Amino acid sequence: MTATLLAPGPPRAKSTAARSGHLLFGIVLTLATALRLLVMLGYNTAQLYWYDSFEYLDTAVHLRPGGQFHPAGYPWFLWVLRPFHSVEVIAGRAARDEARRRSAAAAPVAARLGSLADDGAGVVRPDVRGREHSVLSDLQVYFLLVGALTVLMWRDRVSTRAAAAAGLLIALATLTRTAALPLLGLAVLYLLLRRAGRRRIVAIAAAGTLPLGAYAVWYHQHHGVFALSCADGVSLWARTMMFADCSVIKPPTELAALCPNGTVVDAASEYVRAPGASLNRLPGGAFAHNAQARDFAVGAVLAQPLDYLRDVVKDTSLASTWEPVAHPRRVGTPDGSFARGSWPVPMEGQSLVVKARTGYDPDIRGLASVEPFGTVLAAYRYP
Repeated sequence: MTATLLAPGPPRAKSTAARSGHLLFGIVLTLATALRLLVMLGYNTAQLYWYDSFEYLDTAVHLRPGGQFHPAGYPWFLWVLRPFHSVEVIAGRAARDEARRRSAAAAPVAARLGSLADDGAGVVRPDVRGREHSVLSDLQVYFLLVGALTVLMWRDRVSTRAAAAAGLLIALATLTRTAALPLLGLAVLYLLLRRAGRRRIVAIAAAGTLPLGAYAVWYHQHHGVFALSCADGVSLWARTMMFADCSVIKPPTELAALCPNGTVVDAASEYVRAPGASLNRLPGGAFAHNAQARDFAVGAVLAQPLDYLRDVVKDTSLASTWEPVAHPRRVGTPDGSFARGSWPVPMEGQSLVVKARTGYDPDIRGLASVEPFGTVLAAYRYP
């Protein structure tokens, strides 16, 4: 009798705790969905970022691997949506237009919500709106990586099929943003530590690497090198421009032209497009010298490892700030709030914009806030 009383109870307690967790998640998900809908209502079209968005659209039209930063994973998604001939579809046009028809009746409520937002109510980062509401690949990467983690952790014992699915999802994320590539190694390490077995480890490794190899072959057909992009050297060179001292690095003669030349910008990424930066002044442009940029950058990191580490830690810490930091300054509002007003199409008149209008959406236009929802969003401040 005593043993019966002291024995662990039935799984009802665990079931109740699980249901409680699901309820909490459901509440947060509902609030997040409502906030996302408000942002969709608050702006008239998808956000188009300088250069990046138009390169994605151009790649979606021609379906060939871009020769610079971005693999073709996100443009494949845009290609699927191309029959709509509208970038607004990416930002949820149908839901937004339906809600706008009801906006007149909602104006008094919106005004009241705006006053509450002034008092600090709300749980959304304004800087996230830029990624969710834009022709950018960030959300697709998040979706694919969360899917991979979900598949790996759905059951205590990972099946061979689940391991292969996770590897494929990570590969697709890598073909969307190459920064996801190291996560494939971490996923393999996770299965090794879990002693998941040889078949599962081979499955995730094969499913993760075969698509990347196939893409590299496709890339070679267009650009003459086996790679996922031709920007690794350029990116690392731009990072070193924040600290490089050629009197310390002492680069060889053929790389000396890549030393800092006095051009100063507020973020490492800005050196990639800064017209006055040394790499961009070489014949053929920056990406024609990707290998040389890589050699210079590796030399800079080896000569100044502590400076490199300090710069990386400094910029990485920006992702953990409570209030968003506009970095570079051109991509955000001074106080980190939701912007209100209207903005022209970036790079208006340049060839990539013309190509995007001709091949993808003839109605591409600048972003503008929409009332009364713009007022609600603009009123929000961090607590």
